Amino acid sequence: MNKAITDGLVLMPPPFSAGLNLWSREDGVPGSGSYQGQPNAALVTNDQDFAGCLELQKTEATQKLRSFAQTPIQPGLYLRVTARVKAVSGNLPSVRIAAWAGDVSGVNVAGLVQTGPTVALTSYGQVVTVSAIISPASRTGVDLPWSLQSIYAHVGLDLTGANGGVVRIDDIVVEDVTEVFIRKLMDWVDVRDYGALGNGATNDAAAFLAADAAAQGREILVPSGVFRLTSDVTINSRIRFEGTLSMPANRKLTLTRNFDLDTYGQAFGSELEGFKRALQALFFFTDYVTLDLSGRRVDIPEPIDVAALAGITSFSSRRVVRNGSLNAVAGPGWTTEDVTSVASYAASANTTLTGVANVANIKVGSLVIGTGVGREVYVTATNIGAGTVTISQPLYAAVGLRSYTFRRFKYMLDFSGFGLLSRFELEDVEFNCLGVASGVLLPMAGNTQRFMSCSFNRPLDRGISSAGSGCQGMFVDMCQFLSNEQSVPAVDRTTIAMNVQANDTKIRNNRVVRFAHFAVMNGTGHLIHANHFFQGD
Repeated sequence: MNKAITDGLVLMPPPFSAGLNLWSREDGVPGSGSYQGQPNAALVTNDQDFAGCLELQKTEATQKLRSFAQTPIQPGLYLRVTARVKAVSGNLPSVRIAAWAGDVSGVNVAGLVQTGPTVALTSYGQVVTVSAIISPASRTGVDLPWSLQSIYAHVGLDLTGANGGVVRIDDIVVEDVTEVFIRKLMDWVDVRDYGALGNGATNDAAAFLAADAAAQGREILVPSGVFRLTSDVTINSRIRFEGTLSMPANRKLTLTRNFDLDTYGQAFGSELEGFKRALQALFFFTDYVTLDLSGRRVDIPEPIDVAALAGITSFSSRRVVRNGSLNAVAGPGWTTEDVTSVASYAASANTTLTGVANVANIKVGSLVIGTGVGREVYVTATNIGAGTVTISQPLYAAVGLRSYTFRRFKYMLDFSGFGLLSRFELEDVEFNCLGVASGVLLPMAGNTQRFMSCSFNRPLDRGISSAGSGCQGMFVDMCQFLSNEQSVPAVDRTTIAMNVQANDTKIRNNRVVRFAHFAVMNGTGHLIHANHFFQGD
């Protein structure tokens, strides 16, 4: 690749013969002093080694030579600056390639390396070649690793060491040597070539986006390292991870061509974090409806609060998670929380408990337990300031002041943070609750959630639970529920495969084994057909 040819970039500074007014004795910025008419600079037209060249006497501690011309610096571009120099008389100086880095506003980009390796001149008449490579990429072989802020350079060289010596300098050459770093035949681009450092601290988001823009059908390679992304990043090219990503919890990674668990797991170094990040993106990216778990198992050590993960509380577009297994790993994250509190109940406000002590400790989605409370009554909202708790169903015999227990089960997928969620589907997903966790807690409101060909193995308390009206019109088709109480007599069992608070569910062709109850159903208009449930009620 040579952008001087393919993109028409002008890389070369002017020859000295074009006039010393084109060469700065400072940094090369407009208004800086030139070598035109300076007593220590002259053109030589008949040097035996260089033909036309610049003869320069060193009179400054660092004698600068910079082109006034702006040499473009671009992501993915590697430039080699070369100068041929020889000492003619006087003290022998040292020489190095140097360049001034400018940003879009014409200001020097601070903090960048702007000088190359120093070479000492050790004899008169000997031609010494010095060179340095400039690029926004921080890679081995780059002498001046700049940033994406730098868009042009004033190239040249410095003379250092003792003053008084005279040197001759051949025309400075700038070449595109990108092909040394990136072979055109390769069908991928490396994020390092666009400024990514992978040091776990520097924000590499801009480099990822630049690599994606340059890929144009090729794959993006994320090499070994930890690449920090501090903003939302959407990658529209195919991408392959050898290194990993580090992102704040509220930032989203959207991989439009690799929207699957395998890729997200590789990106974040674990299938659990990969699953969370992919689930997060599912509610953010509009062009994908389905997250494929690639038939893999994800170990889950604690409940996943899906609304908190997504950063939203309302969503009504169809989304599907399919083809995988979620495996509960025993740990403190699954511990059921009980809060006991005194509250008042009145028939005139039959879904509200008032004067509730410890409201702040009562969690939405908690099962309400107490005298006069029916089956499967749940907390749907709390108001700490008012001291009230809203419940999913009226109580049947609880008027007055009495004590209640609010029991919060822990669910592998907890959607209770959604005030509204509709059309969410789980297809061919196995919930291995393994006696330590419950399965799914539905959103507070919404409709037509769908469970298709899913398995709920040994839920600790509930398989599918609805605390509010998020079960309206729910589909549960061809699922299997296996109890954690297989050896417990039916009268002593406490687990429930599912409960329903609203109307019009379709419960069809399921197999349910040895729960206390197959289902506790509120509402009307349900279609319950061809289910096989046994050794329970």
